[in-house]
Parts: sequence; structure tokens; C-alpha cells
Amino acid sequence: MLECFKRALGAMLVVMILAAMPCAAQQPPPNAAATEGDFVIQNFHFHSGESLPELRLHYTTLGKPLKDAAGHTTNAVLILHGTGGTGQQFFAPQFAGVLFGPGQLLDASRYFIILPDGIGHGKSSKPSDGLHAHFPQYDYDDMVAAHYRLVNEGLGVNHLRLVMGTSMGCMHSFVWGETYPDFMDALMPLACVPVQIAGRNRIWRKMVMDAIREDPEWKGGDYKEEPKQALRTALDFLLIAGAAPIPMQKALPTRDAADKYLDDYFHARFSALDANDLLYQVNASRNYDPSQQLGKIKAPVMFINSGDDFINPPELGIAEREIKKVQNAKFVLIPASENTHGHGTHTWAEIWKQYLAELLEKSGH
Repeated sequence: MLECFKRALGAMLVVMILAAMPCAAQQPPPNAAATEGDFVIQNFHFHSGESLPELRLHYTTLGKPLKDAAGHTTNAVLILHGTGGTGQQFFAPQFAGVLFGPGQLLDASRYFIILPDGIGHGKSSKPSDGLHAHFPQYDYDDMVAAHYRLVNEGLGVNHLRLVMGTSMGCMHSFVWGETYPDFMDALMPLACVPVQIAGRNRIWRKMVMDAIREDPEWKGGDYKEEPKQALRTALDFLLIAGAAPIPMQKALPTRDAADKYLDDYFHARFSALDANDLLYQVNASRNYDPSQQLGKIKAPVMFINSGDDFINPPELGIAEREIKKVQNAKFVLIPASENTHGHGTHTWAEIWKQYLAELLEKSGH
């Protein structure tokens, strides 16, 4: 159990401190084969005024889409990952093993589950493909617009039964609800707040970005070797931002255990990082602020945060205040305990699946 926790803690970086890496290979559930593909958008224009002649969006799907007599897709579920993550992360046992199996809430033999990689992530177009710091400065609106085209044009889905998102995907869920209010039956954002990123949340993100930009080895993004000190600083901040104090204290009860874990964490994960990709991923949140348009959301919303989330501290009361602007919404704060995982609680479905069941029942037709 301790070793599993340590591996989970170490995987935080991959999904913006998801704290959820399983102790076994991530595989789709036995009731549905996974299909991977790429959708290429020609001449995609970003909000920055930049464009790409080809924007590649990678995705994984489970199940098959169904349409009613009027041609509307009835069973599509879009699940959106966090910063630094990919759609593949949702095959972790604590997520897929609780939700996608036979008879479970999102049974992959009944639902068409769409797991995309966002712009700048996974196998979708990103700076490290070759453009480096000359890659367009994408933001969350660009990421949502691209995913809309993937879903609608690439996969032929004209309606979503559910949009669910974790961390960055949580924020994207609110953008989806405002931008395409008639496109989904329900929204389930997990682990975010629907306001501009400010305060401590903005400060630690800016520290990560400044560490990269101010490292002489970054070379304006045209480095030949990764800027080691910048990535060390970034890894340190990412670890703290995603950590949960109760399980961390239990797993690392001595000074020597904590020191060794930190050394192992850095050396094991440095080689998987690209400084430009990380910089772009963190910077994509710069324009996010759905607070003024929350009233546009029509779909029922089940909004969930956890009490030990460093990134979205509950004592600020922001979630409770802002969710009142949404006409058909419920906010749930899961108390911190030995069973929660800090910011990564969003991926441990056993903790909050009852609220998903409530949302699906409430939004059913």
C-alpha cells in the first residue's frame, strides 16, 4: 500500500498532480475495446491571432454512439483531463474500474465515452513536436473550441449526454457549458473554481513559468537540452500544489523518508518533461474567467471539490458563492480524510460516484 501511494504521489506531474497513478498498467475495461485516432483541423485559428495549417487532436473512445429517431446522439460522454494529462489517464483502476465496467454508472457497453488529449498535451499538437516556443499561444477557449470540432465534426456527435472534467478539465467544463449551452444534458466539473485564476493559485503558476523563462538554459525556448534547474523548480512546485497532507504524512513519517522521496521523485520524472510543453500548459489558464457568463449554463451541474485541495482551498468560499449564478446546480465539498487525495481526489471515483448517479438521474430523459 505504501509503495502504491508513493507511485501515485510521483505521478502527480503527469496530470497536474493528479495523485492517481495506479500500481498496474492502465487498460480499458473488459466490456469495451478502446479505439484511438487523430482528427486534423485544417487552418485552425487561435484567439491570439495565430494559426496552424494543421492542428492534430488525438483521442480515445470506448463504445459506440447511438442516435434517436431524430438523429440526435443520446449516449456520448466527454471526459476532459487536467493540465499535463491525457485521455489515457482515465483508464486508471480508481476511475475506469469504478465507472466504465459492466453495470457501472458509465458502462462502456452502453455509453460512447470520448477521452481526448487537449491541445499541447499527449499525442495532440504541442510545442515539442517541433515549433517549440513558436507554437501558437493557445488558451482554454481554444482548447474547448478544438474539442467541440473533434466531437461534432470528427466523431459525428451532435449532442453530449454528459461533460465531465477534472482540474483543467473542470474549468473546461464550465467553458463548455457557457459556450455550447444546448449541446449537453449534464455537466460534472471536479476540482476547480469558476473564476479568474488569482491569489495563491496564480502565484505558484507564475513561479513555475518564471522559473522556465528565466533559466538561461531555456534560450527563449530554442534549447537543445532541457533547462534542468527550471524543471527542478517546476517539479517542486507541482509536487506541493497537488499533495494531500494526511496521506503524505502517513506515507513519509520521517525526515529521511521525505528527503529520499523528493530525490527519487525528481530523478525519476525529469526525463519525461519538456519545458516548453509545460510552460504552455500552465500558461493556457491565463484568460480563464467564466464567472460573468455562468448564467448562460442550461444543463444541470454537479460541481465537486475536496477539502484538502491546495489549488482550490475551500476556505475561500468561491465555489459556494459562484455556483449560485448557475440556475440548476449543486455544489459538494468532500471533507478531507485519509480517503481523500488532495487535488487528485477528482480521479478516485469511489469517493464521489454517488453524486454522478444523482446527476445522471436528475438529467435523464
